Amino acid sequence: MFPIAHVVIITKENHTFDNYFGAFPGVAGVSLPHAIDPHPDQGHGHDTWLKNNGASGITGSAKMQYTVADIPGYWAFAQQYTLCDNYFTDVASQSEPNHLFLIAADSPVIDNSSHGRNYQPQPPFDIPSLPQTLAMAGHTWRNYAEPNSSYFNHIKALQGNSWNVPSSQFDSDVAKGFLPDVSWLYAPFGDSEHPGSQTVRQGAQWTAQRVLNVANSSLWASTAIIITWDDWGGWYDHVASPNQSQWTGKGPAGYQGSQFRFGPRVPCLIVSPYSKQQIIHQFYSHASVVKFCIRLFGLTAWKTPALDIGDPAGDLFDCFDFAASPRLAVPSIIPK
Repeated sequence: MFPIAHVVIITKENHTFDNYFGAFPGVAGVSLPHAIDPHPDQGHGHDTWLKNNGASGITGSAKMQYTVADIPGYWAFAQQYTLCDNYFTDVASQSEPNHLFLIAADSPVIDNSSHGRNYQPQPPFDIPSLPQTLAMAGHTWRNYAEPNSSYFNHIKALQGNSWNVPSSQFDSDVAKGFLPDVSWLYAPFGDSEHPGSQTVRQGAQWTAQRVLNVANSSLWASTAIIITWDDWGGWYDHVASPNQSQWTGKGPAGYQGSQFRFGPRVPCLIVSPYSKQQIIHQFYSHASVVKFCIRLFGLTAWKTPALDIGDPAGDLFDCFDFAASPRLAVPSIIPK
């Protein structure tokens, strides 16, 4: 038995690893000019990725980054807990397909769905998922999200489920000493860090406060918080996306037969009394979060390529040391 009873998956929006942590000491990163905050939104669908992807990483995109002064809480967590610097999105595109991978380890779409994108299926999708598998095994889950800030309603079996609740309920549940076995937490609009009108500073503060709320509760000793970013958002990253599989559907020029999985590198932080105080260089992707939960709770994996034996993305267990005494002190949100 593992000491973790609760997994919290916090999904933020649209930043590459180099854009946030390229200058963090000891990582596989590069230092870049400082990005303005907020930064205008930019193209980041598969069409943009095709134009910008190269053997030396994502080229021709916004080649800038934020600093410790912009996102102090994230840097503080990286110093105290686990920072993964070889973690990739699963789809070389934008939000929806990558959100779906964090829920189901699969995506039937390569771009965000819309009626104008008739080269791919339309939701709701009849695909197996981690929430469904958890419930069938007697485990609990919650989707803490405002309307249209998560993609749970794009999966047929999860539509209308009473465990889809407002994001504000996360804090009230934690205050009561309750968390489900697995929860997906999405920031309300303005706090997601999506380029446009939102600032990364405000979004990072929102995330840090959610972590502190859990750390100051009775749940801390049995919780793992995984913080990641859904897609690249059009930002530069110097590490090329590994080519694992191709898009078999149709689409605009260049889509058919082009790289589907994996997409650009994004940050992943793991904050828990049991996570290592270390930079982890192992290869992971969004599917690794699902794999972690499957192994943690002894679930049976469903049939999808990302969950096949031999898939290159690991299951995050090397980010934890369950033999060591848990570090139960409340984390600092001030970098050293």
